[in-house]
Amino acid sequence: ARHEGKPGSSVSKMTKKRRNGGRNKHGRGHTPAIRCSNCARCVPKDKAIKRFQVRNMVEAGCQRDMRDASVFDSYTLPKLYMKLQYCCSCAIHSRVVRVRSVTNRKIREPPPRFRPRTGDKPGGAGGAGGPGAAKK
Repeated sequence: ARHEGKPGSSVSKMTKKRRNGGRNKHGRGHTPAIRCSNCARCVPKDKAIKRFQVRNMVEAGCQRDMRDASVFDSYTLPKLYMKLQYCCSCAIHSRVVRVRSVTNRKIREPPPRFRPRTGDKPGGAGGAGGPGAAKK
């Protein structure tokens, strides 16, 4: 008979690598399988790494030609939203996610998003003559 780690018993529990077991399936017995966008491997839907890829429908070279030929002054071109679903292997290989150390695996908040700032002048904070510049 196999003994589980009950309170007060000397049997220790097996170590867990992740709190959620690598899945997002709390309380559900089964989730449908989806196919990886890269290698077509069957992956449970809750285990797959999902990302949205937002691209312009028209490539950058053609945008200027369309703007010149257009009758409308301010027509914004629609964007193409693609939902990419990866298996763990492809997500790590294509650097969608990174391998994290044991202590960093406990961090649950998403990493900060780096968006290009608009309207900033070059040579601002940390640049030449800024707050981080060397004083003579």
